[in-house]
Amino acid sequence: MIITNIGELVGIVPEDVLRKQGAEMSQVKSIRNAWLRIAPDGTIADFGTGSGFGSGSGCPEPALALTNRRLAAGSAGAAGAAEAEEVLDAEGGMVMPGFCDSHTHVVYAGSREGEFIDKINGLSYEQIAARGGGILNSSDLLHETSEDELYRQSMQRVHEMMAKGSAAIEIKSGYGLNPADELKMLRVIRRIKENVPALIRSTFLGAHAVGRGYSHQEYVQAVIDMMPKAAELADFVDVFCDQGFFTTDDCARILEAGARHGLKPKIHANELAQSGGVQVGVKYGALSVDHLERSGEAEIEALKGSGTMPTMLPGSSFFLGIPYAKAKDYIQAGLGIALASDYNPGSSPMGDMRFVMALGCIKMRLSPAQAFNAVTLNSAYAMGVSHLTGSITPGKRADLIITQPGWNLDRLPYLFQTPFIKRVLTAGVSL
Repeated sequence: MIITNIGELVGIVPEDVLRKQGAEMSQVKSIRNAWLRIAPDGTIADFGTGSGFGSGSGCPEPALALTNRRLAAGSAGAAGAAEAEEVLDAEGGMVMPGFCDSHTHVVYAGSREGEFIDKINGLSYEQIAARGGGILNSSDLLHETSEDELYRQSMQRVHEMMAKGSAAIEIKSGYGLNPADELKMLRVIRRIKENVPALIRSTFLGAHAVGRGYSHQEYVQAVIDMMPKAAELADFVDVFCDQGFFTTDDCARILEAGARHGLKPKIHANELAQSGGVQVGVKYGALSVDHLERSGEAEIEALKGSGTMPTMLPGSSFFLGIPYAKAKDYIQAGLGIALASDYNPGSSPMGDMRFVMALGCIKMRLSPAQAFNAVTLNSAYAMGVSHLTGSITPGKRADLIITQPGWNLDRLPYLFQTPFIKRVLTAGVSL
């Protein structure tokens, strides 16, 4: 496929850049009056300006060379391959990489609108959890729901997210809270991965809360004992390291067990208090530390020079009425940040990454460029797929959003409820 008549092609990144940090967060490369070619394998083959489609008209030389090599490999030759390509007219719309959502809990059963009313009536997240609601409520619902029904409900949410432009999605367990139900969740995530074109990554979050019928230490050991079977299904291991949930010592034991079975760490940290979760995450080489609503200079210092991506979840702050993470402090300190939806039934019941981007601008005072990098390349990095998606880069998947005519990067978070998507392509295939 060749996409022609692109008003602006946004999010061009060199192949060797897998994340952005500090001043780079404010940089978004784009070209106007562009075209983009998608290879038969669903990756970006080439792009350029004008209407040359690889003839050299404004086309970056390395990308052009890549296209020529691929076309030359076909038995029909370059001319025959070009004639066989479908042409898609963007009609002057913007083309950008699909969103990457590196923190979700979309595999859950039922809904928790009753707790929504409790919040309206003044109960805090901690108060709801203390009286048996919150995560434990979702655990009870999930236990009563068959695996097929859980898959059906979860797929509805994944399709909703894909239609809104998310091309890569990380999904956590954590509402099972016992061996059988945690594995049930991980099997559902695997089924989703096998049946959607989006890139799906799976995280074992057995340590989301203490399961019913366990003491705290009994449950930590139970999570460790689940690790061998969980590792057969998951890519990452995660722990809710926060006040009233799991301690840094618990995290260390669980992350060490995960490492023994090949699971890369991720951490929930500092949503409710400065828990030490960031520091323990960095110590164990976590790919990301997520939430960070309650954090300061100590957390920033711990992250400097690490490979860990600070990931912030403004949808949770919006829904719960808690502080927003201080994203600009991290960027000013030379760090990058990612933004993700935290799509879950209790504290962020939505998976619209365009709205997440808008919250980044409106509530966290990020520039549109900074927020854009946080919901594309950096969020891809936070789930270990920025070498595959998250930018306009030859060789990466053609995960693309084609907008209606007249859109630009600044308008996305500004007109945050106006429909803007003309078409979504995932690995080069139109949804």
